[in-house]
Amino acid sequence: FFFFFFFQAEDGIRDRSPSRGLGDVYKRQVHGSGDVPKRENQLKNLALLLGPDFMTDQIIVETSDHARLYLRLAYSWKFDIDKSRPETYNNIFSVSDFVGEACKSLASRIRGAVSGETFEQFHKRSSEIIQQAVFKKDENGNRIPFLIKTNNLLITSVDIQGVEPVEESTRKSLEMSVKLSIDITTKTQEDKAKHEAERLEQQAKGERDKQAIDDEAEAEKKRIKLYQLQAESDSVETTGKALALARAKAEAAEIDGKAEVKQAELQVNALKITQQAELELAKSRYEAEILHKKAMIDLEVETNKKLAEIEAEKFQKTIESLGQKTLVEMARAGPETQAKLLKGLGLKGYMIIDAKNPINLFNTAQGMINAPVPPQNHMPE
Repeated sequence: FFFFFFFQAEDGIRDRSPSRGLGDVYKRQVHGSGDVPKRENQLKNLALLLGPDFMTDQIIVETSDHARLYLRLAYSWKFDIDKSRPETYNNIFSVSDFVGEACKSLASRIRGAVSGETFEQFHKRSSEIIQQAVFKKDENGNRIPFLIKTNNLLITSVDIQGVEPVEESTRKSLEMSVKLSIDITTKTQEDKAKHEAERLEQQAKGERDKQAIDDEAEAEKKRIKLYQLQAESDSVETTGKALALARAKAEAAEIDGKAEVKQAELQVNALKITQQAELELAKSRYEAEILHKKAMIDLEVETNKKLAEIEAEKFQKTIESLGQKTLVEMARAGPETQAKLLKGLGLKGYMIIDAKNPINLFNTAQGMINAPVPPQNHMPE
């Protein structure tokens, strides 16, 4: 559902308009942010919808290992209006540019969350990290919408429409990481399918061999029965019933003994085949796990190497952009000025050396920074 609120520019008079359904209405023009990324005073609203609706924004975030990324985000929103309390209707006008203020608040929370994650972690868990930055969960694990209490604006969901690196080197590293991940996933799936096929083939072969042994054992039982009947019949015909029975029993006992020996041999062979199949299955599973672990280790080594190269390149460009004169002035400045300069440059410390003795002017030898520093032969490190 939605309500229409009409405004007139440069007029702050409150007026009763029962037919509009919300009691008091401010007659004024509301300016809002627009475009992507958001810019102020791009929209003039004459009708304010209560939602649900969505808005998009683009922000720049930086990970803990200094990878800068463009994030294009879509926020679903609506105003939380309590029909039973008409006196709260005017709260939605307490923030004139509710779009801009909401985007700023959400961007701040997202930047804070991303700054605590490495590029690799954010690449793997970007959606989870952003959802946790914006929303909390209740005791049952259900997500709680983000409420801006000033104007009762509810943010109900956040979707990532795009992630793009700001720097070209980071973009190439991301593309290579994705390609390696796809290659490893494809290789792992192929190996898994291959070992699964081998496992099924071994299992089918074992079942066929076992069935053949079972069939042979059953046929042997029937042959034994036939031999017993033939022995009894032959004994009756040749030597009489008594002698025939005695011979039949003897022959039956002999046949039973041979049958038991044969049956034992068949059972041993069946057990051996079953154990061999299980051994082959375990071997296949172990080889698949080794291949998967090796692939994951190779991916991690390659990713860390690329990140180290990015960090080294960034550090080198920072030093080159400072120049010798800037480093000399930093060495002569006081501790507080040094700290501000280093913070602005994104550095934790530096070391200035001459041709003979290295001197740590920030982290190790704070007491020596007030000494005059010769302007020649200063090299950043």
